[in-house]
This record gives sequence, structure tokens and C-alpha cells, in this order.
Amino acid sequence: MKLLKALFSRTTFMILMVLLQGLFVFSVFHWFGEHYAWIETVLRILSIVIVLMIIKNSKHLSSDMIWILLITVFPVPGTAIYLLLGANLITSRTFRSLYSMTEASKKYYLQDRHVMEELDEAAPYLRGQFHYISKDAGFPFYRNTGLDYYPLGDFGYPVMLEEMKKAEKYIFLEYFIIEEGKMWDGMLEILEEKAKQGLDVRVMYDDMGSFFTLSFKYAKKLEEKGIKCIPFNRINPIIGIIMNHRDHRKIMVIDGKVAFSGGINLADEYINVKQKYGHWKDNVIRIKGEAVWSYTVMFLTHWNALRKEDENFNVFKAEAEQGIADGYIAAYGETPLDDEITAQNIYEGILNQANEYCYIYTPYLIIDTDLINSLILAAKHGVDVRIMTPGIPDKKLVFKITQSYYRTLIQGGVRIYEYTPGFVHSKVFVADDCMATVGTVNLDYRSLYLHFENGTYIYGSKKILDIKEDFLEAVTQSHEVTLEESTYGPFKEFFLGVLRIFAPLM
Repeated sequence: MKLLKALFSRTTFMILMVLLQGLFVFSVFHWFGEHYAWIETVLRILSIVIVLMIIKNSKHLSSDMIWILLITVFPVPGTAIYLLLGANLITSRTFRSLYSMTEASKKYYLQDRHVMEELDEAAPYLRGQFHYISKDAGFPFYRNTGLDYYPLGDFGYPVMLEEMKKAEKYIFLEYFIIEEGKMWDGMLEILEEKAKQGLDVRVMYDDMGSFFTLSFKYAKKLEEKGIKCIPFNRINPIIGIIMNHRDHRKIMVIDGKVAFSGGINLADEYINVKQKYGHWKDNVIRIKGEAVWSYTVMFLTHWNALRKEDENFNVFKAEAEQGIADGYIAAYGETPLDDEITAQNIYEGILNQANEYCYIYTPYLIIDTDLINSLILAAKHGVDVRIMTPGIPDKKLVFKITQSYYRTLIQGGVRIYEYTPGFVHSKVFVADDCMATVGTVNLDYRSLYLHFENGTYIYGSKKILDIKEDFLEAVTQSHEVTLEESTYGPFKEFFLGVLRIFAPLM
């Protein structure tokens, strides 16, 4: 019975379809190569042009290196695949809808000029960062009137349930992974009850992220319970580059008054009910006040790109509760639909503007030369730069690539720690007791360049000290990697060098 179930599973079907497509494409190339030599000549010439264009126009050459290598070594099939996937990206209805809705939603992000004037006066040396986030990235700053940082999913989860129970109008959820278990079951019970009460309850999960945790028909099951549901970017057995762009965001919005984000997905390991890789080190943030609006718009943008039903987002805007301002906050999104690498620019901005320290949590460390140079330059300027990675990895091959960056960084003055009790999943930068960002963006190619992500930039809040203390507490449970430990033999160095080339695919 288990064998039959595996044979007729969704996974088996997808693998079979991909293999058949690969065989078909190879056969077509082979046939054309035998009968039309001029096509091969054209593709070879085109391969040179494409490589030169990639080098000229690339904003992150390290991640484009795999295309350069593929086209250079295999000019005919490499060029054909590049053109095929590029055409798929342009013709994809999902891509076009996401792009147009993202553009249309920009009108909802309005910056209060008085807030920017206050920021400029409070920290003139950070003016460039503030204006980049607000103007170029397009995400407004608000006065922070309600921010809480929970250093573990275990602590944030009960607060999420408490706020969900208070909902009176709507609950929106957008998460990369949802898995049935104690965590999700506790939320689902509330969502079902609220749907019965007539609230607008919506759930969006990434179809790839939840491929092994939810059935193909799970969205339909939620719809039958009165919960609107969208699997983001449904996995298509037809090979296409758009399938490489996943929704890695973590967003919950309740009545437009409260938002949650951070690193956690909705599965039991994120609250340490189940331990797959030791103790799971993650975080949750709760936002109240005007900044919730940015998260509301982010959710509605993706929702309406895939299911058009809201003509005016403003109907979901709530009157923000007024309180004493504790610094400033900007919720921002990252998208592969434009040329702006928002998250990386924010990360590098923090590094470049830090004077005393910059502490970093990341589960993966697969970075380009720009970030490597920013980390090392900050350390050379006398900044205490520390990076914490997992002590127990979830993906061993990816972790080997992460470790391959240690020696260069340590030689440059960066301190590396591995969290001994288990897996670090937090994505945090905190610096100088005055600025921080908490979100979903890993220090790897996928998060920085390929996925839809989100983060929260914080300036001047007392809560930044909570983030700092969390990191320093984790340091006491971690092992600092030495230069000797990060030095490998020539064969391993060569192997890791090859793996780095293919890192954008991992």
C-alpha cells in the first residue's frame, strides 16, 4: 500500500514530468544539431552575446556565474535553456500579475514628511539609509508605538494565539511553510471559529515550501471550512524559471491593528514541540500602530495578484492606536520582480554605518563579494562584527558551503559562532544599540535575489536592546570558530569552490 501511494504521489508525478521534459529537450537539440548546422552556429554566436550582456548588466555577478559557466561550457544547450526560461518568465501569467499588482500597490505606501524630518534631525549620519528605504525602496517610516521582540517561537506563539482570538474583522496569514501539528492546529481552530463568525479569514502558503507538509487538496479543505486559501505559485510540472521564485514571507495581520512577522513558519519545530535539528533558535516580532499598514498592503498585493477581489485596499486600514513613540519603524518587502536588491542594501547599510558593533543571525551564509567586503571592511574599521550560524545544520551540503566562507571572514576580522544546541533560523542584524532589522531574509542567494521576502527596519527603539541581549545570550551557548578550524586541505577547498558556483540553485 505504501509503495503504491509513493508511486502515485504528487512528488513522483513531478519528478517523472521533469525527466520527460529533459529527455524531450535533449532530443530536440540532438535532432536540430544533426539536420540544421546553422542553428548551432547561431546559438554559439548568441551565447557569446548573452554572456557579455550578463557581465555588463549584472548587479550581483556571483549569483549569475552559474549561467555564465553553463553557457560557456555548453554554448548550444546552455543558450537554448537560457532563452527558454527567459521566455517563460516573460509569458508567465503569474509573473505578469504579480508585477502589475506590485506596481499598482505602490500608491498605498505614503510617507509622512514630518516623520522623515524627525528622523533626519535625530540621526543625520543615517539619513542615506532612511531615504533609501522610504524613497528608493518605497516603504515608509512610521513612529513606533508598539513593538515587541520574542527571542523564540516558543514565546511568540502564545501571543499570536491571544491576538487572533481578539480579531473582530479579519485575519490574514502568509507563510512559506504550514504543517499540520500542534502549532498549526491551535491556529486553525481559531481561524475556523472566526470564519464561522463571519470574519474575513485568508491563508496563503507557498506551494513549494509546503510541498512535503500539505496535500495538494489542502487549500480546498480550508475553503470548505470557510477559510479563503491560496497556494502561492502552484508548482507546475512544466519546467519554468518562475517556479524558482518562492514566497518566503512570514506575515500575519489582524484587523489592521496588529501584525506578526519574524523568522518562524507554522510548524512544530519552530516552537520546539518537535526537534529535528536540536533546539530551534528563531524569533517573532509583534507590531502595533501605523506600521501595520505596510504589512497589510504587502499581504493584499500578493493575494490580489493571484485572486483579484479587493478594489480598494483602504477598506482594510484601521485607525492606529496612539501611544508614546519609541523610535521609528519601516516594514519592507523584497521581490525578484525589480532590479532593487532592497534587503541586501539595507544589510550593507547597517554594516557601513555601524561604529561599535554589528551582530548577525543567519541560518545560511552564501554571499557575494559585495557582502564579504562590507563585512570585512566594517571589522577593519574597528566594528565588532559577529555572525551566528547553526551548530546543527538542516541541509548538510548547504552548511558545507556556509563553512567555506569562514576562513576569509575570520582572516578579515569577523568573528563566527556556531549555535551549539541546535539550529539558528533567525535572520537579524542589530548594531550600535540604535538600529536593527528582523525578518525573513537569509544571507544566501535565494533570499537575497530569488524569493519574495519581508523585513522590519527599526531605529531608536528601546526594544533594540532586547535583540542585542538575545544575541549575546546565544553567544554563551555557542562555539567560536577559529582560523585553524576553518582551514581545509586543497582537495576540500576545490570541492567547496565548485559547490559555490552552484549555490544559487540550493
